[in-house]
Amino acid sequence: MLNISLEKLVKLQIMAVQDDQRELAQIELFGLSKPEGEGRSGVDAILQLDDGQEVLFELKSMTDKSVTTARDFGHDHIEKWRNKHFLVSKFSRSGAAIEYTIYGGPSQMEPWLKQKEEYIEPDYSISRVAPQRLVLNDLIDVVGEKEMYSLQDAKKLHKQQYSQSDYETLMDVEGGYSQIQMLSILHDRCEYLLRRGSTLNNPHNLRNL
Repeated sequence: MLNISLEKLVKLQIMAVQDDQRELAQIELFGLSKPEGEGRSGVDAILQLDDGQEVLFELKSMTDKSVTTARDFGHDHIEKWRNKHFLVSKFSRSGAAIEYTIYGGPSQMEPWLKQKEEYIEPDYSISRVAPQRLVLNDLIDVVGEKEMYSLQDAKKLHKQQYSQSDYETLMDVEGGYSQIQMLSILHDRCEYLLRRGSTLNNPHNLRNL
């Protein structure tokens, strides 16, 4: 059960609605369109050019001098934002009007993205290398010793980071997993945890565009 108060939940819902409203205001003001269809979940808005080309935009907004970028900012965000065009709009404190907007093209955003990439790269290198150091004795310390591990054992270890079909595909013995396969799942779990720890929480400095 989530340990969250009703007051905080309502506040989060209000913030989400406000963010959506600001995004729609940006889209309308700059003649953009909301993307549709699968594979567009990482695109906030699109500018349709007369020749049929599409320019992809990332939309950010603020009511003070600080821009909220992303929680758990990591390589996924960097790859998603590269070659995107940014519009950062300063709204009035009530959120009713856009006071000004800063534009950042891909070439302008690249130094900022590169700086963040270089900052987190050592931690990402650790997350790639360290899991492979785990051996069978480590697996036994974490989940206990069995000749065959069940689906429940695997899910208890790696939670919801695999889909149901992934878990089923990874079964290498009838009805479960060998020690070697379970060790591989432990490697994935370790890498996931380390990568979570190597991300940045809401990196700022977009104001320096």
